Amino acid sequence: MEFPACTNVSFVPLFLVLVSCSTILNPIFAATTCSFPPIFNMGDSNSDTGSMSAAFTAFNLPNGETYFQTPSGRYSDGRFLIDFMARSLDLPYLSAYLDSLGANFSHGANFAASSATIRLPQKVIPAEGGWSPFYLPVQYEQFKQFKIRAQKIREQGGIFAELMPKKEYFGQALYTFDIGQNDLSTLLVDNTPFDEVTATIPDIIYQFTGHVKKMYELGGRSFWIHNTGPIGCLSFTLTHFPSARKDVAGCALAYKDAVLQLRKDLPLAALTYVDVYSVKYSLFRYPSRNSNN
Repeated sequence: MEFPACTNVSFVPLFLVLVSCSTILNPIFAATTCSFPPIFNMGDSNSDTGSMSAAFTAFNLPNGETYFQTPSGRYSDGRFLIDFMARSLDLPYLSAYLDSLGANFSHGANFAASSATIRLPQKVIPAEGGWSPFYLPVQYEQFKQFKIRAQKIREQGGIFAELMPKKEYFGQALYTFDIGQNDLSTLLVDNTPFDEVTATIPDIIYQFTGHVKKMYELGGRSFWIHNTGPIGCLSFTLTHFPSARKDVAGCALAYKDAVLQLRKDLPLAALTYVDVYSVKYSLFRYPSRNSNN
């Protein structure tokens, strides 16, 4: 299977860290342009472009007001990183898989859902104190069904055929993952002892990598995977753990564990590790410096 043409993008062996990590990895190779016909995204509220809004209660302003001037299905007043990624590849913004109105999936689909986790959370009702029922295994099943049904619709022809991705696109696509933070958040807000939270990390990573492998088995070859943001800097962490040791930025010290390498298991895959932690952490540690840029 051929890889998409890529340059100016560093592909590294995947060292997946679902907890705070600021390690900079050296790239194996780099090219000058990138071309992916579609993007298929899995994630939580950091990249949900309309799943939870379509499935439950529509979002109201100020969500969407800065860029879209109207609620856009995002828990944000503007755009997400996945939006900028799509535009940088000359693709439209991704339609949410659960949004049946006006959706165009010819250039990909977004399965991310706000409050989603990797593991099945204890409270799956999307209400106060609850979490999304569309956790990662469900998003995977949605994608698997989407891949099969999309080709049936294209084969049948008609007005919906052109709204589905071509069969070869699934092997040429960029598969993006931005999920994992809520698995830790669910425990923190339930006042789970810190050492018990840390003890869950190996299983979270194990389940995540298992789903990356499943996407690989379905034909995925190019993966873009984020680590989590600085959870120790979030207000609910500092509120629920006031006695936690603080770093120079006033954040609870990061807990790190289990760096996994998938390249040995996925020899034909191009795996890109994205260090979101370092970027976000700099906003907390150097607020005045970032505000001037």
